[in-house]
Amino acid sequence: MNRLDFDGRHAVVTGGATGLGFAIAQRLVASGGTVSLWDRDLAAGRAAAERLGSGNAFVQVDVASESSVREAVQSTVRRAQRIDALVNSAGITGPNVKLWDYPLDAWQEVMAVNLNGLFLCCREVVGVMRAANYGRIVNIASVAGKDGNPNASAYSASKAAVIALTKSLGKELADTGVRVNCVTPAAVKTAIFDQMSQQHIDFMLSKIPMGRFGLPEEIAAMVGWLCTEDCSFSTGATFDLSGGRATY
Repeated sequence: MNRLDFDGRHAVVTGGATGLGFAIAQRLVASGGTVSLWDRDLAAGRAAAERLGSGNAFVQVDVASESSVREAVQSTVRRAQRIDALVNSAGITGPNVKLWDYPLDAWQEVMAVNLNGLFLCCREVVGVMRAANYGRIVNIASVAGKDGNPNASAYSASKAAVIALTKSLGKELADTGVRVNCVTPAAVKTAIFDQMSQQHIDFMLSKIPMGRFGLPEEIAAMVGWLCTEDCSFSTGATFDLSGGRATY
């Protein structure tokens, strides 16, 4: 594993207690930094922070709640004195059903977490980064946001919106020291698969020319680099991690 230069930096990773978020946190810690894991799962969050070791912390937060996110920012800044990077990894898939059968409450929940939550985290953290004239924001989108997966209309739509939000915010901050990018992974086998039907999992695998799912550490490697100072001239950009699936 190549060691990235994240020495002395502090990152917030939403959805950081498990899965892809935790893999990203591990990579950043291995690269010399510290992290605050933001997650709504109290037990998993505490256990994850303990695994990462001293200097790292867990903050229980509901990213879909404006007050919860604001309190999390204040708590993190009090403890760490800085937020150098924000990785928006919290997300849910929603049910795998046709659009005409999609329950409204499930649609609203996917948008609340995947889109509204990401918006709230960016909005609250950007103030800290602008004051420091430095920061790196990495949003976890999906190849589904480019292609649109059948039986996943809310998830696909939310991830397409994440790509557009990234491009917009990247342009708004282009004259500052803050860079904003997103990654669009194909399916990565983590606990999020528990939210999907086997039929949908099989469909996603069939679309990947490499014939396998991505590994969390593969996504973490790209995200980790995007969190470093080396990522200096890329902003508002989309980085594919799709095993050959993406065509643009």
